Amino acid sequence: MACTIIAECCQNHNGSREILKQMVHEAAESGADYAKIQALRSTELSQRERFENGITDTDGTVRAIKRPYEAERERLAKLDLSDADEQWFADECKRAGVKSMITAFTRFSTQRFVAAGFDAVKVASYDCKSVALLQEVAANFKTVYISTGATLDEEISTASKIFVRGQASFLHCVTIYPTPLDQLHLNRMAWMKQFSNQVGFSDHTAPASTDLRASKLAITLGADVLERHFTILEPHETRDGAVSATPKQMQELRDFSLLSVDERKAKLDHEWPEWQIGLGQDIRPLSPTELLNRDYYAGRVAAWVDGEQVSNI
Repeated sequence: MACTIIAECCQNHNGSREILKQMVHEAAESGADYAKIQALRSTELSQRERFENGITDTDGTVRAIKRPYEAERERLAKLDLSDADEQWFADECKRAGVKSMITAFTRFSTQRFVAAGFDAVKVASYDCKSVALLQEVAANFKTVYISTGATLDEEISTASKIFVRGQASFLHCVTIYPTPLDQLHLNRMAWMKQFSNQVGFSDHTAPASTDLRASKLAITLGADVLERHFTILEPHETRDGAVSATPKQMQELRDFSLLSVDERKAKLDHEWPEWQIGLGQDIRPLSPTELLNRDYYAGRVAAWVDGEQVSNI
């Protein structure tokens, strides 16, 4: 079976429907199976005091990152996609001949995605432990993809029990942006097979400095799914540009995935003789950077119900 490739449009549309339309069609033409957007809205951003100035010990150890609420809200507001935009995106994917996917960031949103006609839903790394959100996703979608970055082993195990076997695919992910090649830990994919029929990799490496090495290694190791941030703009034009693949690079990954196992190995050996550094550990502790990101991004947004925000947990 060919590797399922997800073109993650993320924040690379810059709030422009015209850019997003081109991304959808470029994703389809470059061989992606899915084009994906994020249901991340500035109005659902949570204000949390400790991130206004961050927390740093006297010895320089960072305990909480600095991410002021108002500046982040203003940044996200320029990227907001409305209900109508989501509906349009799902329809545009059909017109382009690529399946549609959306990331659920808050509770009570999945029925909106069903009504819009999305083919699949994604759960981001920081919500792999959000049981209430996962239960809503499981009840509304037959095809689910879940990233596992910054998630503890026992949390992945708990998440897997919410879904019928085969309903959810778990993706290994390292929440360091960009991810260094010696911190990929792609052996995690084999470990996750106990929880999911299909496993894969959500790649946050920087193509400008590491080419497509991480993605190609994941495919060679047997990834059933590969997710990559996708862009049609220059890297400096968007926040996620540095970790995003171009249409040409997505086509290269599709072509690579269609090679035989022996052909992949030979090509990888030629392009990246030191590929073993990407294997890492199948069971490992989270790095300080991942723990800091987990602290901020888990609970970053929440749905509003009767004037109060409701946690995903």
